[in-house]
Amino acid sequence: MSGPVFPQHIIARKRDGHILTDAEIASFVRGATDGSWADYQLSAMLMAIFLRGMTPAETATYTAAMMRSGIVADLGSVKLPKVDKHSTGGVGDKVSLHLAPMVAACGVAVPMISGRGLGHSGGTLDKLEAIPGFRVSLSLEEYRAQVERLGLCLIGQTAELAPADRKLYALRDVTATVECIPLICGSILAKKLAEGIDVLVLDVKFGRGAFMKEKAKARELAQALVAVATTMGKPTRALLTAMEEPLGRAVGNALEVAESIACLKGRGPADTMAVTFALGEQMLLLAGVATTAAEARRQLEQSLSTGAALSKFRAMVTAQGGDARVVDDPALLPQATIRLSVPSSRSGWVQDVDAMQVALAALRLGAGRARAEDKVDPAVGVGALVKRGERIEAGAAWAIVHANDQRAAQEAVAMLTKAMVVGDQPPPAVELIGELIGA
Repeated sequence: MSGPVFPQHIIARKRDGHILTDAEIASFVRGATDGSWADYQLSAMLMAIFLRGMTPAETATYTAAMMRSGIVADLGSVKLPKVDKHSTGGVGDKVSLHLAPMVAACGVAVPMISGRGLGHSGGTLDKLEAIPGFRVSLSLEEYRAQVERLGLCLIGQTAELAPADRKLYALRDVTATVECIPLICGSILAKKLAEGIDVLVLDVKFGRGAFMKEKAKARELAQALVAVATTMGKPTRALLTAMEEPLGRAVGNALEVAESIACLKGRGPADTMAVTFALGEQMLLLAGVATTAAEARRQLEQSLSTGAALSKFRAMVTAQGGDARVVDDPALLPQATIRLSVPSSRSGWVQDVDAMQVALAALRLGAGRARAEDKVDPAVGVGALVKRGERIEAGAAWAIVHANDQRAAQEAVAMLTKAMVVGDQPPPAVELIGELIGA
């Protein structure tokens, strides 16, 4: 191809179903980084990719270009194996908050760069910022130094890491091109592989409260993520996990921090801990500090029983400017002024708790963002949730709304009355942990 290649030529080639060259993909990503492609051209290209797709080779090239659009963190001075975990997002998914210190307490470095919540799905950064004073905006040098010193750091994406993704993600969000597997791979992996990690474990969720509703589609995404990351030299595994009901018993930022602290003290909800252990086992196996899942499980359990994981969490909170007193007294976390019970209309066995309905109620309260610029209230949410398969009596509370606005509280209660189903018999068991991809 001779002479200059204009954005419209590259857009037309993908529109017509052609496989793009490495140079064409690089031009697209560079255009998002330096502004040489207009927003309308970037948007047209995103739609062309959405409609025509990308081959595995194109997706790997795109992901590498996204990763290299900024700085790739150098954690060579950190001698421990470096592993991260990423979740595709769900309702009540606070696993990163306690899983990271558990794994770090087992002799593995966990450098984790996380995101904020948007829409119904919560964000790790918003949860961490519910801890008074906690800083998620560290420089790359502060990040590297903390990982070297503590073996643990949870921060937000810096300006230097994968800047093309910030631009393209914002455009995807407003052009109906979010649900595209090549674009998802590029967005997730560009940030994760720019962290300086050695290996990666993914939690790919499916169900009503997940980004991917169908298990088959979640499997397709997991396989693509594992294939691209492995091609780029980063051993990666993915677990499929169900997101039909909220994970744990709390949805909302401060409420979820308090639940994660309970997990670190050995008092976590059974479903939350099942997902935590399943992911933690794979992290330790990939990092090479355990040779069997049973051995990895023992190490993780020991990190809880000895208090080592809780100590890691406390040290991280202190290092990042947070009030570590919340570890001993979660009541120091932001508290809502209004609490309303949601009563069960009848006695029986809980058949269903709709994760999406609970998420939308929490969103109405202000626990999340309908738009990127919305402010989050860290104190509000839905707590004391019942779980599928539990027995409940008529009039008993199956959830408690935490609110700072009376109208929002009443509307959330009305929304939640549709979220729980009670029956006469215990429901059949459902699979929470699905298949492992990349084993």
